[in-house]
Amino acid sequence: MSFDYDLFVIGGGSGGVRAARLAASEAGARVGLAEEYRMGGTCVIRGCVPKKLMVFASGFAGAMQDARAYGWEVTTGGFDWTGFRTKLEAELSRLEGIYRTNLQKAGVEIFDSRATLADPHTVQLADGTRKTAKHVLIATGGRPFVPDFPGSEHVITSNEVFKLDALPGRVLIVGGGYIACEFACILNGLGVEVTQYYRGAQILRGFDEEARGHIAGAMQDNGIDLRLGTNVQRIDKTAEGLWVKSTDGHDAVYDAVLYATGRVPNTEGLGLVEAGVTLKGNGAVEVDAYSQSAIPSVYAVGDVTDRINLTPVAIREGAAFVETVFKGNPTKPDHDLVPGAVFTQPEFGTVGLSEEAARERGPIEVYATAFRPMQTGFAGREERVLMKLVVCAETRRVLGCHIVADGAGEMIQLAGIAIKMGATKEDFDRTVAVHPTMAEELVTMKAPVRTG
Repeated sequence: MSFDYDLFVIGGGSGGVRAARLAASEAGARVGLAEEYRMGGTCVIRGCVPKKLMVFASGFAGAMQDARAYGWEVTTGGFDWTGFRTKLEAELSRLEGIYRTNLQKAGVEIFDSRATLADPHTVQLADGTRKTAKHVLIATGGRPFVPDFPGSEHVITSNEVFKLDALPGRVLIVGGGYIACEFACILNGLGVEVTQYYRGAQILRGFDEEARGHIAGAMQDNGIDLRLGTNVQRIDKTAEGLWVKSTDGHDAVYDAVLYATGRVPNTEGLGLVEAGVTLKGNGAVEVDAYSQSAIPSVYAVGDVTDRINLTPVAIREGAAFVETVFKGNPTKPDHDLVPGAVFTQPEFGTVGLSEEAARERGPIEVYATAFRPMQTGFAGREERVLMKLVVCAETRRVLGCHIVADGAGEMIQLAGIAIKMGATKEDFDRTVAVHPTMAEELVTMKAPVRTG
């Protein structure tokens, strides 16, 4: 059978773009790609990139306060959100253009259109045009989830926060995951009065408990009104703003309510089930170790599969798909020991097992220290950083590393290399410290604080 394309990709995010570009440029495949919104997906347009630029912007208020402590005469005004947003949008457009140009250079045919799966080898565009392909790759990512409750139509999500006409004076953030905590810190740093509700006992569920508590304390010390065990009952729009009735009786009025209560895979209305693709209970595409769905011609990568929902993982999955399908080199994407960072203030870098998860596997030793770093200590800030290693008592391998500190994301990338290579605690110990740095504590902790 003759097909229009060797590969048709639905979704122009990081995973789909990488797969399309590599299949065309390195494997000589005929590739088509459809994207209904903007090239670059969640990460570039409404996720990692704009968020990190907002993180940078939000950190300057504290930096200027520290500058005064170091002897600088600093005069500041208010934050110019409109000016920042204008420059942010220009930067995102620039990055989107790079994505589009790189695809075109590789020979990928781009369709600025929504696409659905008509059958295992046919994609239908929004105008009714049909394209056939030997292989179809679903890379449609995910979207924010907002539960249905009285007044839920008044809330915004992380998708809309980058496009606000003005910063709210008072904001309620609902959720306890990394997106909720990051935006709580960002908006707090930009001068917004921030309240955060989380229905659970502690934020950042699934991460190391000691690190979670450390971050929660720091957020509260920085002025965020963090209310645990609390949820929204209803929201009413009034002349003063959004009136929120809460489960803890802390009813209040806010200028905006931002929900960050999880994300769901973008599979609704794509025709996947009708074509025979199996979906999980949350709508994610069920795939095997090679990203192949229940239909042999249909594959999926990235957040739409709900494996590890991180941009670099989606990129690796896209590259492994090309190796497997177009280069004759069956390759499983490596999901083991993936480093990650949560861009709270201070940052949280983590790789490997939490103390709790490691203890379930066998005897461990825990090395940890919390201290005031030199730079902020001199400026008079009480903020403390946390450095933590979780070690297997039998093999001596470092099973997990957790850092809460400014620059933790940069540090964990390098620690992740050592841990991925199987470094032992003794490998850390015999590495000479770089002094004076915060990271030197990773190689100078000699005695465990806990065993078990």
